[in-house]
This record gives sequence, structure tokens and C-alpha cells, in this order.
Amino acid sequence: MAAERLVVVGGDAAGMSAASQARRLKGADELEIVAFERSHFTSYSACGIPYWIGGLVTERDALVARTPEEHRARDIDLRMRTEVTELDLAGQRVRSRDLESGTESWTGYDRLVLATGARPVRPRLPGIGAAGVHGVQSLDDGQRLLDSLARTRGRRAVVVGAGYIGVEMAEALVQRDFEVTVLHRGEQPMSTLDPDMGGLVHSAMNGMGIRTVARAEAVKILQDGDGRARAVAAAAGEEYPADVVVLGIGVEPRTALARAAGLPLGESGGLLTDLSMRVRGHENIWAGGDCVEVLDLVSGRTRHIPLGTHANKHGQVIGSGVGGGYATFPGVVGTAVSKVCDLEIARTGLREKDARAVGLRFVTSTIRSTNTAGYYPGAAEMTVKMLAERRTGRLLGVQIVGGAGSAKRVDIAAVALTAGMTVEQVVSLDLGYAPPFSPVWDPVLVAARKAVQAVRATGV
Repeated sequence: MAAERLVVVGGDAAGMSAASQARRLKGADELEIVAFERSHFTSYSACGIPYWIGGLVTERDALVARTPEEHRARDIDLRMRTEVTELDLAGQRVRSRDLESGTESWTGYDRLVLATGARPVRPRLPGIGAAGVHGVQSLDDGQRLLDSLARTRGRRAVVVGAGYIGVEMAEALVQRDFEVTVLHRGEQPMSTLDPDMGGLVHSAMNGMGIRTVARAEAVKILQDGDGRARAVAAAAGEEYPADVVVLGIGVEPRTALARAAGLPLGESGGLLTDLSMRVRGHENIWAGGDCVEVLDLVSGRTRHIPLGTHANKHGQVIGSGVGGGYATFPGVVGTAVSKVCDLEIARTGLREKDARAVGLRFVTSTIRSTNTAGYYPGAAEMTVKMLAERRTGRLLGVQIVGGAGSAKRVDIAAVALTAGMTVEQVVSLDLGYAPPFSPVWDPVLVAARKAVQAVRATGV
């Protein structure tokens, strides 16, 4: 009996995790695995790119978890620098193009995994294609940016966008001794936070020497006589000089292939799957990683949340299904952490506008504390904001901004959200305490206690 063939489109976290897990469950005599990757790298940490750009990680290859050669040694036919250009679902085959030679060919499949990832949002602005303008999503992108920084004579950088990518790249450029300006359209940076918490980030960034300009919409990249970026023009008429421009606006699912093939997509353009990561309505097609939407366990809606943690889990689930086992990915609560210089930033669950969008009535509590006992040397400020449902007291979301040791406290809330706990139950959690690690009342518990009072005060 001939072996079945699994075709994997995308060679990073989700795709190669799926291929590797499937190989663990089925040998080459049962399952042939062919994987296509358009870039020069596989199985790497995209989340580590800002720290490589900033020089904290000195070697690019330190971000690579498994090389193409290592995958091939496990009987995976991995074809690098090869882009899949078309899906033929009726014929169960994919068309691919070798990016070096231009040669095109068709490859049949019995089972298909789509792990095409996401791409940086590139607004359609005049001059967006100028030399010195960079999006940063892949190792190839990072290498191009580093090469550009090495050639740049001036030391002025403009980052367009102030989400996770934007603030992390601002930090990286500061560490490269650039004068950094961050432009963003919103009231405050970090739109993944409520504006009051984003304001803390704004103040801290400005205090670090990063110029952060709110309500500044980029409308044009101005160029010099050599076609290189020289400034970013904003809607109000200001011009911000730049020797390099980094796009930190965010990413969008890379699903053009899926759309052309008629596969189901959600509101954000991500593929829709069931709990086993099968594409809805297609028994022999799976999808995972940054190209899919996932279930938000708090709101009950699907969302596009591009994180490596999810992608690796998706791959494990997909590989189990392809290999004859069974696993599910039940959903997420939207946990994310980041930092800019010495400031740690974290969120999980819903923001105020998220809660309103799904019709939830809620209360909020915000407290200021320290990350250790206040008298312990090096104690740093920490602000915690908590949302709870008015009638039930169910925890809805937590946001944290503060010094060292602040961000990972959000994991307490992530577990509580996943378990569907109320803020009253959170207050009763038996958390670890010692002066070097926490005040007697951990800041998360203080915020929960204040949220309990707010819920009771509503009287409903």
C-alpha cells in the first residue's frame, strides 16, 4: 500500500510543528511529508527579531530552533525558497514556484496543512516602496533592516505604529543609538490596552527619550534624490525626518491562496477552523498559526491573534490529527506581554471596548502598587487594571504596566479567565509571597478585591 502524502504550506512554527508531530506518529512508509517554505529559514522565533535587531541577541541563527537540514534528517521533504502559488482543491494538488529558478510544478496531496503565517501591514502610501522603509515579520525582513541600518549615515528613525511590534522596534532602535520618533493614529500607544493604561506607556516612552506622537497619521514617505526615505509626512502637515522607517502597524493573515480557493475566512481575513484545526467544511485540510482566527473564550467570538505560542500549539494539534491521533485547541483568552526598555506591558482578556462590543455590562478597578514589598530594595511601581462583569463578578480582563516582574503576573489572570473565575474567587487565590517577590497582598489580588467592591456597589 502506497504511503499517503501530507503537503505543508509554510515552514515556520505551525507548519513544521505539524510536520514533526505527524512524523513522530507515522513513519515515512506510511506518510510522505512535503513542506514548502518561501524564505531562507524554518522554525525560527519571530518574537525574538526585535532583540536581534537591538543587539541583545548577537547571532541571527540563535533564533532558529530547527534548520532545514535537521527537518530533512527526519524524513521531511522540505523545499526551501519555494512558494505555493495556487491551491487546486478539486484535484488535491498545489502549484509551486522555485524562487531561484522560476520553475513551476504541481504536487498532489492526500492531506494539506496551511500555515502561511501573516504579513506586515503596508499601507498604500506614496513612497512606501522607498529604500529604507521596512516591515519586520520574518528573519529575511530582519536581515534587510540590519543591512539598511549598517548603510544608513544618519541616526534618525521613525516607527509608524505603536502596537507590540512598534514599541519593541522603538526599543531596538534606541539600543542601536538611533533618535526614535513613534507615530500612531490613536489617543495613546498600545491600542491593545485601554487608553488610560496606554497613557502610562506613552509617559514612560517619552521619559526614555522616545518621542511618541499621538493622533499622527502617516500619509506619505518623502524621498531624497536617490529614492531613499528622508521623512514621514503626517496628515496634519508635519514632517518627521527619518534615515530609516520601520512599519509597526501590525500584521494581517496571509490568506490570499485560501481566499482564491474559496476556503472559509473570518472577519479579519483569517481561516476558520474547528477545534481540531481542520478548515471548516474540509476533512483533509488543516490550518494553523498566524493565518487563522481562533476562539476567544471570554467573548465567544473568533479573533486573529498572531502569536508563536498559539502557532506551536496549533501545529501539535494538527500533527496529531494528521498522524491518526486526536487533539484539540479549545481557544485563547488573549494573553500577551511585551516591554519597552525598562517598562513591562501585559494584557489578557477583554478591554473596555471589547466588552462593550459583545454587550457586556462591567465594572473596572485600577490600583497602583509595587512589584515587591515596598521597603525591599529596587521596588518598582506597577499599575493593574481589572474588568469584571457587573451582575456575576466574572473576571473579564486584566492589564498591567510596570517595572521588572510586572508582566508575567498576567498569567494569574490568564488562568483565572480560562477557568471562568469570578473576581471574588481570584481574591482567594493562594499566591506565593516573600518580600523580594511581592507585597503581602499581590497587586493582582488587590485589584480583584477592589473589583469585588465595585461589583457589590452596583447592587445588581
